[in-house]
Amino acid sequence: MKLAIAAIGRPGRGPEATLAADYANRATLAGRALGLGPLDLVDLEPRKTGKAPEAELILKAAEGAHLIACDERGRTYSSRAFADHLAALRDRGERRLVFAIGGADGLDPSVLSAAGSTLAFGPQTWPHALARAMLAEQLYRAVTILAGSPYHRD
Repeated sequence: MKLAIAAIGRPGRGPEATLAADYANRATLAGRALGLGPLDLVDLEPRKTGKAPEAELILKAAEGAHLIACDERGRTYSSRAFADHLAALRDRGERRLVFAIGGADGLDPSVLSAAGSTLAFGPQTWPHALARAMLAEQLYRAVTILAGSPYHRD
């Protein structure tokens, strides 16, 4: 199952972008044997401002995929439960999984309604570049949990 993080905006060249890319690469390498990956980081730049133009780009990027909307009101998972959720999606035959991170105003209702699942990092608001890095790390962690690697400790 291919994985992607589709996020509005560009993270720039700062440490958060480097961290997200590093964890995406790690997840890609570790996930091959499990049928997970590659993990792609997709930066979406709308030509117009607002949730609706952002939604168009997100929905196009997620076309044909199982969409997971990252939203503060979404479902929270422990790391093991998140890994189990990914494995269940893979095992039921999903070929592609796209995680959507919206712009500064959040996700348009059309993205939330199109999503097969939601994900929250808690009720706090996180900078978008940091959210990308956190999600990439959690995807890497999920892959290592499923592989039986000692990276994750309970």
